[in-house]
Amino acid sequence: MDLMKLQNGSDIRGVAVEGVEGENVNLTPQIAKQIGCAYVSWLAKKLDVDAEALKLGVGRDSRVSGPALSDALIEGMISAGASVTDCGMATTPAMFMSIIFPETNFNGSAMITASHLPYNRNGIKFFDNDGGLEHEDITEILKLSGLLNPSFVNFDVQKIDLISIYAEYLRGKISDSLKGLNKGEKPLSDLHIVVDSGNGASGFFVEQILKPLGADTTGSQFLQPDGMFPNHIPNPESKQAMEAIRNAVLNNKADLGLIFDTDVDRMSAVLSDGSEVNRDSIIAMISAILAPEYPGSTIITDSVTSDRLTYFLQDVLGLKHLCYMRGYKNVINKQKELNASGVVAPLAMETSGHGALKDNFFLDDGAFLAVKLIIALAEAKSNGKKLDSLIEKLPPLVEEGEFRFKINCEDFKDYGKKVLAEFKRRAVEAEYEMPESFEGVRLSFKGEDVQGWMLLRLSLHDPVMPLNIEGARKGDLKKLVEIARTLTDGFDKLDRSCLK
Repeated sequence: MDLMKLQNGSDIRGVAVEGVEGENVNLTPQIAKQIGCAYVSWLAKKLDVDAEALKLGVGRDSRVSGPALSDALIEGMISAGASVTDCGMATTPAMFMSIIFPETNFNGSAMITASHLPYNRNGIKFFDNDGGLEHEDITEILKLSGLLNPSFVNFDVQKIDLISIYAEYLRGKISDSLKGLNKGEKPLSDLHIVVDSGNGASGFFVEQILKPLGADTTGSQFLQPDGMFPNHIPNPESKQAMEAIRNAVLNNKADLGLIFDTDVDRMSAVLSDGSEVNRDSIIAMISAILAPEYPGSTIITDSVTSDRLTYFLQDVLGLKHLCYMRGYKNVINKQKELNASGVVAPLAMETSGHGALKDNFFLDDGAFLAVKLIIALAEAKSNGKKLDSLIEKLPPLVEEGEFRFKINCEDFKDYGKKVLAEFKRRAVEAEYEMPESFEGVRLSFKGEDVQGWMLLRLSLHDPVMPLNIEGARKGDLKKLVEIARTLTDGFDKLDRSCLK
């Protein structure tokens, strides 16, 4: 089996369970064992230590294949000489923090998860002191895995309740920030917050954070881990999932609703009136919370954020907006690079809900973002305000569309680059405004006839060119679609049927 097919950017992902037609299992316990062994060799080489000196942690989310893959990964690590602690049900951010926490102080860690993907999928995310591993690191580990056949070992593995340590850390952040409210050990006692875990790994947020701090969590739902995801996929980008948390907020008259993905590195929210705080608005909300502490700083986002967000960040909050590239690792690595160079960048965030804060180890942590929202909510309520006052000057979304053009040829990357070059040439000829773009070609329209923006880019791995369009007024989307049609005319291998 070609293990390189398991690479998905800086993660490992595959099919771990039979049951979906046409999807054959390619991530087995045996393969996980090989990968665990290879990770130990890779990390020992990087740290220039013997494998026997390594202390590692392994956690998993609620997926049905998690326990078997976890046991196999641990066995592979131990066969290579490392000491391993089983962290049980955990979250991706908690597994990174296990390297930081003094109670664990691991040299490296692994999280078995496939984020929001269906029940039959699973994967592995690895961490070391520098954070999540890079694309080239995963490539090296997978290449090495294919050469290994770890021996069977009898082992007793120490277990630890990592999520309780992690929850205590988050509770402390809330308590310390809200000491000024003089509510003692129950600083959330006048707040009603509902959580939708989608049967992922985030149920602890209710039981170990919100309730101990005094919040009313009536109406929270799907908190019990269930890797078959019987209610909805835990995914803040899912319309079904967002509708579920929205209904929970409205039906229970809650102050705030929180929804996480399966492994809790992403989140979105719903305000008391049912307004969804996701995509551009969650970036705007977190930025507004950070702005007083980091005046004039730079917010880094992925490339598909809107001109509305740029206006809000720059003209309303007085911050700088770096509209960068798709991929949470891309925006986080750019954030690290800027801060290292002396440019203050407190937040790097994707529209998907991945958000990394400078004051939280540059870690994309959905639970930590939720903590920031809860602190802001408590402070707003104590001042007689609502949380939505933070983003009241963010212009509303009016019309948007995403169109995915398939490229029907083998050399799709070269063909896509030719389409982008001609798209750009025609846009320049038409004298359209063209802001700086780090991937694809972005156009902005601010005239009387049409207002809005569009971005045409080439998918990194697939023969697809996504086109994102947003119209600022009713009717602008249709006009922008026609402009995009004109700019992409004449390419016979570019399937634009979706524009109809």
